[in-house]
Amino acid sequence: MSAAPSTVRSGNLTIAELEQLIDAGEIDTVIVAFADMQGRLVGKRVSARLFREEVAAHGAECCNYLLAVDVEMNTVAGYALSSWETGYGDMVMQPDLGTLRRIPWLPGTALVIADLLRMDGDAVAPSPRQILQHQIDRLAEHGLVPYVGTELEFIVFDETYRQAWAKGYDNLTPASDYNIDYALLASTRMEPLLRDIRNGMDGAGMYCEGVKGECNLGQQEIAFRYAHALATCDNHVIYKNGAKEIADAHGKALTFMAKFNEREGNSCHIHLSVRGTDGSAVMAGDGAHGFSPLMEHWLAGQLAAMRELSLFFAPTINSYKRYVPGSFAPTGIAWGFDNRTCALRVVGKGHSLRIENRVPGGDVNPYLATAAIIAAGLHGIENQLTLPEIFEGNAYAADLPRVPSTLRDAAELFAGSELARAAFGDEVMAHYLNMASVELSAFDAAITDWERIRGFERF
Repeated sequence: MSAAPSTVRSGNLTIAELEQLIDAGEIDTVIVAFADMQGRLVGKRVSARLFREEVAAHGAECCNYLLAVDVEMNTVAGYALSSWETGYGDMVMQPDLGTLRRIPWLPGTALVIADLLRMDGDAVAPSPRQILQHQIDRLAEHGLVPYVGTELEFIVFDETYRQAWAKGYDNLTPASDYNIDYALLASTRMEPLLRDIRNGMDGAGMYCEGVKGECNLGQQEIAFRYAHALATCDNHVIYKNGAKEIADAHGKALTFMAKFNEREGNSCHIHLSVRGTDGSAVMAGDGAHGFSPLMEHWLAGQLAAMRELSLFFAPTINSYKRYVPGSFAPTGIAWGFDNRTCALRVVGKGHSLRIENRVPGGDVNPYLATAAIIAAGLHGIENQLTLPEIFEGNAYAADLPRVPSTLRDAAELFAGSELARAAFGDEVMAHYLNMASVELSAFDAAITDWERIRGFERF
């Protein structure tokens, strides 16, 4: 995170540039989208003409149940925002025109990220983007600006998504046959797909840095240049959706789920640093380890809040399957310099000094996780928390506070967190605790293959 992030992003469009492309017949469709609770892009496609004449200024309506469904888009009970009792009314998708961009892999298409408003014009508090914006606003009160980079891993399969569905996601063929961490030969077989993803994202206004193989079969990571926290999270959800669309066009499928099998899971390490509003490197200083007092308090806040905010880092049942000793997914809550066994890995110096949070997996909602990191940092600053000693050695083998082992544990910690309630408010707390309850109830009612294999004949 040295120097200032690049602001030259070729795919981004002004409204005037979009109008020129519409007049030239190059753009005929605009996707108006937002990230739902699960971090998935949802929304609608509108004609470019309607977008120019009405939607750009006034927004477009969608059902408020889009923030009150389970992973399978079933309506579920327990949400104050949306229910049968309240009639499943509308909310407004108000375009943030600063996010307008081309989508090169979809012909004639542009996309804009929207903020969600109630019909009376108030912000929808449980919207992930609004939750993050609230924490950015809190940070601004301290004269600080957040910069973020997210590192998403995924696994590529030779089947299409529809073939994978038909097979029950069983006996799929990974796109490599062995560990390909940093390996070039086997990764080259995936290069036609990976190249299209990289170039597509560059064309959609992102700064793609590169790609590398990872440890699981068919596993890859594509890295992007860091940016302001809100821009990074917008880019994250567009990339995640677009990578799947591009894979589908190649006759392949890829998954970001946290733990597809018993081998290495898909991580989403989040690098975050804060700077002064003048761009100054406020985390670096003359203290121990080259830290400023602000950095010490910020890092102490991350450690203190990790367990009770884990629901926003690990939002699904599957998330917690990653936390296996020796898997490069953390189990112990500690900080260390360039130590990949710790939950918090400190790297860089000067402007590039930053904290890598290694807890989130590929299933994370980036807005919620980044909001939680900022809330934890502010907790450390506002309470002048003292930084514990640096951890050296193997955190897997140490007696340390542990990352929660299950979604149920994380939800209970979140529910009892005064820190979370103060940072996010009662409405957001109730909303996301209900999301966890819905996920837990669905899992508790499911009959798994593991149970059938163990019990069909032998019990």
